Amino acid sequence: IRESAALTRDVLEQHFSDLKGTLKKLLDERLMSLLQEVDAIEQESIKPLDECQKLIEHGVSTADDLLREGESAVHGDVGQQNEKLCSFTKKALHIQLDSLPEVPPLVDVPCLSAQLDDCLLTILKNQIFRHGTVASRPPVQLEEFVEKPGGILVRWCKVDDDFIPQDYRLQYRKSTASHFEDVYVGSETEFIVLHIDPNVDYQFRVCARGDGRQEWSPWSIPQVGRTTLVPHEWTTGLEGYSLSSRRNIALRNDSQSCGVLYSKAPTYVCGQTLTFRQVLSGIETVGQPDRRDSLGVCVEQQNGYDSLQRDKAVCISTNGAVFVNGKEMTNQLPAVTSGSTVTFDMEVVQLGPSSTEGGNFKLRVTISSNNREVVFDWVLDQCCVSLYFGCSFSYPGWKVLVF
Repeated sequence: IRESAALTRDVLEQHFSDLKGTLKKLLDERLMSLLQEVDAIEQESIKPLDECQKLIEHGVSTADDLLREGESAVHGDVGQQNEKLCSFTKKALHIQLDSLPEVPPLVDVPCLSAQLDDCLLTILKNQIFRHGTVASRPPVQLEEFVEKPGGILVRWCKVDDDFIPQDYRLQYRKSTASHFEDVYVGSETEFIVLHIDPNVDYQFRVCARGDGRQEWSPWSIPQVGRTTLVPHEWTTGLEGYSLSSRRNIALRNDSQSCGVLYSKAPTYVCGQTLTFRQVLSGIETVGQPDRRDSLGVCVEQQNGYDSLQRDKAVCISTNGAVFVNGKEMTNQLPAVTSGSTVTFDMEVVQLGPSSTEGGNFKLRVTISSNNREVVFDWVLDQCCVSLYFGCSFSYPGWKVLVF
């Protein structure tokens, strides 16, 4: 309680401090805009009046000069009087002293004033007093963490019966990090978080958005999750395949070399779910399918094969055919295309001798693809709970993520 209360105080103080800064900036910008509007109106309106004043002042000055010249002509010497009067008369005829520039009427002269509505303060006051809430019961909570190789399956649930969720938002961070980051936004109530370092604590939290609402609910209580399972990795160095930096994505390149790309180690353990997902490789479609293509698991790495359609292996081809120990089953799954997800689930169902089956170890295998699945028993002559996984593609363009 104390920890969440302290965190809530910090969030509130930071939020309102940011609001103060933003409001001050907005008010300063509005003030500057209004002052610039006043300046513009003043400059535009005063210009013709200034020009009119200059014309009037010039006319008065000219008339004053002419008046002094006339007085000088009248009171001057008799010999020069006629000449001065003649010059005075010519200037007087050329100067229009009986006209003035048009002066705008008073009704057309702007008179600036500021119109400030006091209701803004009332509106802001009402909005501020309603801004923000403090909730003590988040409507969703984290429910379960399931270890995955290099990842964690996070599940959450709704705990408020009156709350109708539209979307969920999941965040996580390393225990040593200071900030959470989004990892999932959507309508599902579970998500596999990948790129998790094994044996490292991560904090998770979730919130929800109500139906038809824009704002998110309060965060759930942060909980710690971790995985002890090392991530699945493809083996390096096989010509024909390019790997991602984490070696969990393999791309069939345009090399003519062919063969099966195996996992680095037998990291798939019975009782877990192994998932292959086809992703785009920078082109709009995946590679051309071939009947020899394969995605699956095997007891051991065997070089010299161009497919997992062999003994001691189970796999699915990109056309949906399922093979067990090199033999095609009658049941078939949908074809593998871009975005398809193929999962393998296995559990031990028999240990010991079996005269009818010819083997002493049996695994129940479930292969799922595009909401369809096949279930069968895989009989082996040796005990195997840790298996390799592998893939093979005849044509470039296929890109598969394993987790």
